[in-house]
Amino acid sequence: MSNIIVKIAIAENSVIIRNGISATLKRLPDLRIQPVEIHSIESLKECIRMDNISIVIVNPAFGGYFDVAKFKVETSGTSKMIALVSSFVDKSTLNKYDETLSVYDDQKTIYEKINSLLSQPKKRSQEDDEMLSAREKEIIVYVVKGMTNKEIADNLFISIHTVITHRRNIAKKLQIHSTAGLTIYAIVNNLIEISEIKKEII
Repeated sequence: MSNIIVKIAIAENSVIIRNGISATLKRLPDLRIQPVEIHSIESLKECIRMDNISIVIVNPAFGGYFDVAKFKVETSGTSKMIALVSSFVDKSTLNKYDETLSVYDDQKTIYEKINSLLSQPKKRSQEDDEMLSAREKEIIVYVVKGMTNKEIADNLFISIHTVITHRRNIAKKLQIHSTAGLTIYAIVNNLIEISEIKKEII
């Protein structure tokens, strides 16, 4: 079994189906899957942005009608998309997804489909194209630790205006505009350990 945890979002209106898919994913052999159950379009977008989701399993009727093409554009299309089919869905709609999953599929079929998608190379994201520089990552760490712009400038021997410019660029690249958001980003992307943050707070 791989040690890598695969995060899969399940966007489905029915809590029963959501829970069922979630339980099935946890039981798939040779994969360490962390299901994330989603109940709204807004939660799904936030989850994609913050949680490094590999696959999204979504009901084409999620939120009334799930526009997968528009969603891919809005989220840079980095996650593989699986249509979760529980009733008749037009074939032209399903063609927009990377794979389909029926609520009647057995565990072996689900495993093969998930494993096949995970074996495909990951698409490049806009974030990949606009990677943070080493200096910007340093500044994120200092911000998360609660330092002011002046303290960061003094620590890095740069002007306060340069710090502000870096922070503006970070916000633009990540679309994160709060310290709380940067804290989550820094932890998820291993820029800082939770213990370091606690130490600073204490």
